[in-house]
Amino acid sequence: MSTLLRKQFVDHMTFSGLAENTKQSYVTSVKRLSQHYNCSPDTLKREQVELFFQHLVMVEKISLTSCHQYLTGIKYFYMHICKWEDVDRFGLPPKRKARILPVALSINEVKRLLAATTNLKHRVLLKTAYSAGLRVSELLSLRPEHIESDSSRMLIRVEQGKGRKDRYTLLSKDLLKELRQYWRKYKPKKWLFPGRNKEEHLTYAGARKAFVNSKKKPA
Repeated sequence: MSTLLRKQFVDHMTFSGLAENTKQSYVTSVKRLSQHYNCSPDTLKREQVELFFQHLVMVEKISLTSCHQYLTGIKYFYMHICKWEDVDRFGLPPKRKARILPVALSINEVKRLLAATTNLKHRVLLKTAYSAGLRVSELLSLRPEHIESDSSRMLIRVEQGKGRKDRYTLLSKDLLKELRQYWRKYKPKKWLFPGRNKEEHLTYAGARKAFVNSKKKPA
């Protein structure tokens, strides 16, 4: 994919309000297709895209779940950048509906998890998620000013959560105490939980690593 085409693709997604993780995933999907044929994706025909997905499933033995992740980005590209009409699944079977409930930790399990987390940043990260009932994307997007600690409010402002809606969630006194301790040590500026580059928030992978490492430690 040329630099100009990539910029057009990213600019369109940015204008449409897609999240950074989504944009990165979509670009990766189209890049994979482009590399398969070693040519610019806007020069391909529908039959070639269908053959690409057949190759993923039958030759590379990639799961349908992973293929559907590629499909979402590729469909977006051909619908909005190449202006193809009636973009479908390119022959890929529909997703199977999963009926497995997500694993939820009990209150005692959450307490043991937090007690085992000695790293202050990781403990406050996890405690904020569980105490305020935040999704990972909402947690990572928090800024210091979103913590409304006035005794008459005690709220956490969540901007552009699920469904692209703003909302408030409760801020407990116990969490506020640890947040203040965390702020005194790290003094976060742009993001409440910054990554290595202070101008960017902690990544999803970084948050997951903090969770996994805490699970491994004995309480």
